[in-house]
Amino acid sequence: MKIGETLLKKLNRRYEPDRMIAQKFGRYDIAMKTDAEGNPILLFIGKAGDDGMIKGDHFSRRLQKDPEGKVIKDHWDYKGKV
Repeated sequence: MKIGETLLKKLNRRYEPDRMIAQKFGRYDIAMKTDAEGNPILLFIGKAGDDGMIKGDHFSRRLQKDPEGKVIKDHWDYKGKV
């Protein structure tokens, strides 16, 4: 699975820091884990079961910043099925 432009727009927003945020995205359920600044760093996308656990795909974000806080590297890596 590949992350599309519409989902990337949602992932580039800032959310509440250090939280797991669950939402609906089209026909999929998504869960995002945010870092201390509120940037999503983990993404789980698929179908949520009765217990809230998502069966689908797992993505991890590579976000590097220089000492001034400017983003040097920002991309999502596919980590496999969950």
